Amino acid sequence: MTWLTWRQFRIPALSVFAGLLAVAVVLAITGPSLVGRTNFSDQDTLFYGTILVLYLLPAVIGVFWGVPMITRELESGTHSLVWNQTVTRKQWLTTKLGVGLLAAMVAAGLLGWAVSWWASPIDALAATQTDRGMLSRIMPVVFGARGIVPIGYAAFALALGVAVGMLLKRTVAAMAVTLATLAAVLILVPAFVRPYLLPPQTETVAIVGKDITNITGNDNQGITEIGMRQPAGAWVLANETVDPAGNVAAPLPDFIQTCAPRPGQGPPEHGSMEQCMAQLGAHGYQQRLTFQPGSRFWPLQWLELALYLAMTALLTWFCFRRLRHLS
Repeated sequence: MTWLTWRQFRIPALSVFAGLLAVAVVLAITGPSLVGRTNFSDQDTLFYGTILVLYLLPAVIGVFWGVPMITRELESGTHSLVWNQTVTRKQWLTTKLGVGLLAAMVAAGLLGWAVSWWASPIDALAATQTDRGMLSRIMPVVFGARGIVPIGYAAFALALGVAVGMLLKRTVAAMAVTLATLAAVLILVPAFVRPYLLPPQTETVAIVGKDITNITGNDNQGITEIGMRQPAGAWVLANETVDPAGNVAAPLPDFIQTCAPRPGQGPPEHGSMEQCMAQLGAHGYQQRLTFQPGSRFWPLQWLELALYLAMTALLTWFCFRRLRHLS
């Protein structure tokens, strides 16, 4: 059964691993030149490209490995031939899931390790930044392309593809549903689950002109919010102005609306708006930062990996339950 599974699985598996080998060669060639640098602006394409590849890998695994692994046999009827031999249903599914999950986790683990190694000089510099210029590795977009969480994404994607395929029994439909579901999970977890896997830290800081990093406003409401310099390498969940009573100031008070240039005056002098906005501090206003510090990168990685492995186990249980109803 293992040999049969490998023969059916070898072409999609070798295709993915060949692509990973090409990516690894590019990273091995360009990686050593990043050590010791402080400017990585010429690496933006490769930096964001590696992130994209790590998010595409689970999609490829779920759609092109997981779905056809079972659905193809259900559509062609070859599963009945196997079950009429000495192979039981549970052995058939166990072998297929075992080979698929192992290959998926190895592929994602190797790619995640290679990208993390390549980007380590960039991540080290980003961890020292207190403005919004560089993305630290704990930021949502980068977090999923570092460390060990890609292993969980890949395992979940494969189990999802198998489960959806067994439920729908139609390859094209199962591919579409798997892709849409996986995309939804990868968007929802960073937005609504990851920030609270560990209780966020809160810090209240004084509003000082030199520490204001951004001022947001519009023609109708004037200046609506400001942002203060964040803790180095942190993932800031909220950057809010609070009044002397500790309530969020929304909108900002009227006395700072004169800081914005009037129509026709042209752009303000550098730093003048920030100094004007510092009036907030003189009136007792402060800035409240809610964030996950960069030091929590690995604890969050392990917790999110455990979450995805738990969802993988749940999908695997569903697959074995569903197996009883297949004919």
